[in-house]
Amino acid sequence: MIKQLYGNLTGLKHSQLDSLERLYRRRVSPDELVSGELARTLVELSQDTGRQIAILISRIGTVEYVIVGDDRSIYIPELKNFPLGKKVLRGLRLVHTHLKGEPITTDDLTDLSLLRLDMMAALDASSPSHLPIFLQTAYLTPATPHTPPYKVSSPQLLPGLTEPLSAFIQTLESELLNKRVDVKDISQDNERAILISVSKATPEESRDSIDELKELARTAGIIVLDSVIQRPRQFSPKFLMGEGKLRDVIISALQSGATMLVFDQELTPAQVRTISGITELKVIDRSQLILDIFARRATTLDGKVQVELAQLKYLLPRLTGRGVQMSRLMGGIGGRGPGETKLELDRRRIRDRIAKLERELTKLSDNRYQRRQKRVKAALPIISIIGYTNAGKSTLLNSLTQSHVFTENLLFATLDTSTRRLRFPQDREVIITDTVGFIRSLPKSLLGAFRATLEELQDANLLLHLVDCTNPRFLEQISQVNTILTELGLDTKEQILVFNKCDRLAEIKATNPLHFMKIRKSCHDLHAIEIAANARKTLQPLIEELSRRFWKE
Repeated sequence: MIKQLYGNLTGLKHSQLDSLERLYRRRVSPDELVSGELARTLVELSQDTGRQIAILISRIGTVEYVIVGDDRSIYIPELKNFPLGKKVLRGLRLVHTHLKGEPITTDDLTDLSLLRLDMMAALDASSPSHLPIFLQTAYLTPATPHTPPYKVSSPQLLPGLTEPLSAFIQTLESELLNKRVDVKDISQDNERAILISVSKATPEESRDSIDELKELARTAGIIVLDSVIQRPRQFSPKFLMGEGKLRDVIISALQSGATMLVFDQELTPAQVRTISGITELKVIDRSQLILDIFARRATTLDGKVQVELAQLKYLLPRLTGRGVQMSRLMGGIGGRGPGETKLELDRRRIRDRIAKLERELTKLSDNRYQRRQKRVKAALPIISIIGYTNAGKSTLLNSLTQSHVFTENLLFATLDTSTRRLRFPQDREVIITDTVGFIRSLPKSLLGAFRATLEELQDANLLLHLVDCTNPRFLEQISQVNTILTELGLDTKEQILVFNKCDRLAEIKATNPLHFMKIRKSCHDLHAIEIAANARKTLQPLIEELSRRFWKE
C-alpha cells in the first residue's frame, strides 16, 4: 500500500518529494525513540526545504505518517489508521524538527495531550548537519491537581532516553490507567461523559440545568465523570464555548477516560462538525440525549413511529458532505455526470422515510380520534394527568385505578399514553389518562412528533397537573409545563394543581426549613392539593375534589 505525504507540499522539488517518500521505508527499533541516521536525515531535509518535517512512528518501529509543515509549525492530519478508542495512549510517537532550535511549544504539548501520543520529540535543526543533534522530549503524566498533564525534558544529545522506549511506554501506560478518575468503570460498556453547559443564565439556573442533564444522563445509562459550566461574555459561533477552554475540557476528558461530551445547549450542525474535528470523542447535545432516551422507552407502535420521526428530523440538517451541488434535482450545465452523491442519496432516503412516517402517524392519529369519539359518546368525563417528567404521574394512575403501569425513578420512565377507568361511589366513572412527561428545552422536533399523542389532552375535561414539590425547582417546573401547554393551545383547560410526595414534608422541614416554607406558601397561594401518589390513603382529598368538579350535587 502506497503511503501519501501530508501537509504543505506546495513548491517542493521532485527530488525533495522523493526524499520525503523514502522516509516510509525506514525502520526504527521499538526500544529507541529515533535512530541517529533517521534523525540526521530529518534535519537535512528540514534545512533543505526550509520547513518543519515530522514523522509518526508506530510501536513496532514503522513510519506511518510523513508530514511537512511551514517554518514554524506542522498540522497533524486525522489519524484514521490509529483510532484512540478506549486506549490510554494512541500507539504513535511524533518526531519533528524545529528550524530555529526553539523548545517544545504550546502547540506541540496541545497535540500531545489531545492526540494522546506515546511521546513528542523535537530535533534541533538550527545547527549544521555535521554537528551532534540535540533533541527535547515530552510525554503525558497521570493527572494531579494544579500540575500540567505532561512532563518536558531538558534538551539532550541523541539518543536521549536512558531506558528502552518500549518498557518506558508500557510503564507509563499502566500509570495513566491506574490514575484515571473512575478506573473501576473503564472496563464497562457504559458511555462515560463530561457534561458541558455554556450559558449566560445565572449560576443557580446553570447549576439547576446541568443537574437535570445529569439525571437525563443517568436515565440513558451514561456514567458522568465531571461537569463544566462556562458563562462567556459572548458565544462562539464556531465552538459555542471558547476554543482554549474547549481544548482544556477535551484534554481533561481524555485523562479521565471519558468517551463523549454532552452539551446542555442545542448545538448547530456546524458546531458539531467543528468540535468533532478536534476530538475523537462523541459529541452530542441535550436534544440528542432526550431523543435517545425516548427511543429506548418507546414500546408501542405510536411511540416508535413518533420517536423515529423526531430522530430523522433532527438528523437531516446534520448530514455533512459536499452539499447540494451534485444533487440530481439541479440538472443542467454542471449537474450532469456522476449523478447523486452518497450524501444526496442519504438525504433523499431520509426525506422519503419522513414522508412515510408522517402518513403512518396520520393514520394512527385517525384511529386514536375514533377511540376518543367512542369515549365522548359514552358521556364519561375525561381526566388527563400532566406534569414534569418523573413527577409521579404513572404512580398516581396506578394508585387511583389499581393498575400496573411501569414506574421507575427515572426521567421519561413511561413514554406511551395509558388510559384507565376510575370508578367513583354511586356507580359513577371517569376515564383517566397518563401522558408523556414534559421537560425544559424539549426538542422542537420531538414536541411536533408527539403532538399527535398529546391530542389526547384536547378532549380532556380536566387536567391534573402533578408536581414533585420536593424538587428544589418545582416552581420553575410548573412554569415550564404551563409554557408547553400554551404552545399546544391547552392553556385554557381547567386544571387542578396537585403537590406530590408530601409524605416527605416532615423530613424536608427538618433538613431544609426554607424549602418547607416555600412549599407551604406555594400550596396555599396556588390552591394545590397535597398527596403522596404511592399511598392510596392520602388520595381522599383529591378524589373528593374530582367528585365535586363533575358531580356538584
